[in-house]
Amino acid sequence: MTRLGHWQVWRALLVGIVIWGAGGCGYRLTGQNSYLLKNVKTVYVEPFLSRSRDVGIDKELTSALRSEFYRRGQLKLVDQAEQADVILSGLVRSLESQVASVSRQDEVLEYEAVMTLDVTLRRREPNEVLWRAANTRLTQLYAGSRAAVVTTSSEFRTGTFNTSDVRRLTDIQLTEMQSQAAREQLMDRFARDLHQRIVEGF
Repeated sequence: MTRLGHWQVWRALLVGIVIWGAGGCGYRLTGQNSYLLKNVKTVYVEPFLSRSRDVGIDKELTSALRSEFYRRGQLKLVDQAEQADVILSGLVRSLESQVASVSRQDEVLEYEAVMTLDVTLRRREPNEVLWRAANTRLTQLYAGSRAAVVTTSSEFRTGTFNTSDVRRLTDIQLTEMQSQAAREQLMDRFARDLHQRIVEGF
């Protein structure tokens, strides 16, 4: 188990965020060129399926994707598959947390949330798969104790916590709240990135 100093922990966190933004966390859309999206005006987001033990994540991820398409507006989001030029569907395989780093005293400093899923985009008529990404793996680090929270960081200042929250909460409460925040961040980032890749033709 790797033992990292505080500066190394937060350096690793920042690197993880940059890697995700560059598509380096296993997110790979294989296959086709942008000409396949010619004349595509409407999209239907099919309710995602789930094999995860995390109850409700399929519904939340579906909602995040629909909200992103609706808010962006480049493709019209429709309510019925029969109205769509393309249909987006997927399967959440798992959402797990694992220890990412510990202190010299074996105190958990950070956990890593890992979401694994499959995504498919297909044209309705003619019925053909435009691309498919299987076993896509997305990760997000989050604090496992108050000792790992850097209240002066830009990420902390733009988040939902403040310094008084960190002082008030126990490590267990903080970790639970951070875990939920990481879960939401994973879904939001996935929705934004997937929407961008679709409208840009991969």
